[in-house]
This record gives sequence, C-alpha cells and structure tokens, in this order.
Amino acid sequence: MPTSSPPSDLAVINHKIVADGEILPAVTLKDGSRVQTGTVATLLHNIRLYNADERGPVEHELAAAIPTLFKVGLFDLFPPSEWIAGDNPGRRRVGELALAYLGDST
Repeated sequence: MPTSSPPSDLAVINHKIVADGEILPAVTLKDGSRVQTGTVATLLHNIRLYNADERGPVEHELAAAIPTLFKVGLFDLFPPSEWIAGDNPGRRRVGELALAYLGDST
C-alpha cells in the first residue's frame, strides 16, 4: 500500500467532529506506526454529508481517511466490496476509494 497521509492532515479533518478546544490525539500502535484518533467517527459524519449531496472537500476528506482505516483493520472486518454493496452512495464511495487505494499500491 502507498504511504498514508501524515496524521496532522487527519487531525485537521477530524477536528470538525469535536467541540472547540478539544484535541484528538494521534496514537502509536504496537507496530510503531502512528494513527489519528477520531478517523472512524469523522468518516461516518462525512458519509452523512456525502449522502446529503455535499461533495468537494467531503470527498477529499473521505479519501484522506482510507490509509488510516486500512492501518487499523477496518477493511479487514468490512472489505471494500461490502462498502460498495447496497444503495448508500457515501458508503459506496468509501469502498471505491479503498479499492482505488489498493490499486495504487500495485
């Protein structure tokens, strides 16, 4: 897989779901890699926005989350094909972005 976006990028994106003055930390996983907390919650928030026909920055924010979601194992639990199935456009877009991310690594 390609290298992920720096956690600071996600920190800015993920801040949109927390109250002013709150900070979501990056954490170090046992393998030594760092990931930004709040990414799944922000993803769900952005899927709702996407489904309400907000695009542009929201689509960029969905794409920025993909490397971290792979790193924490979300796509092991729910593979991209499951995200694409069904009639939820935001969820489908996440699955498409995940497949595109995988394609970038080959």
